[in-house]
Formats: sequence, structure tokens, C-alpha cells
Amino acid sequence: MRSFQVVVERDAETGILVGRVPGWPGAHSQGADDDELQENLREVIEMLLEDGEPQLESEFIDVRTISVA
Repeated sequence: MRSFQVVVERDAETGILVGRVPGWPGAHSQGADDDELQENLREVIEMLLEDGEPQLESEFIDVRTISVA
């Protein structure tokens, strides 16, 4: 079993959830709710892994909050 970090955002216009694996081109999908998004992302990742190991362009580190006045 492998695990991948996923960034999830909600599209402001459509309300659809959009997810992507940071640093992995092509590893992204969308869904109407969290369950649909997770299933869609799982399918995309499984499909991409069939082509071999991912060639990550960067490494996900963290999400941070920055305050400004």
C-alpha cells in the first residue's frame, strides 16, 4: 500500500472539489464531494503507476498560514 499527499481545493465558481498530487504532472482530478474526489484520484494514481514510478518534479512539504496587516 502506497500513500501520496494530495492538495484539495474547491472551485469558487462551480463548487467542485479539485485535487492534485504536488509535483506529479497529470495526477489530478475532480469530484462533486470528497468521496467522489478520492475515488477519482485513486483511479488516476493507479493508472499513472501502471506506466512506472512517478518522476516527481518537487516534494510536498507543508501548508502554512501567513498573516499580513
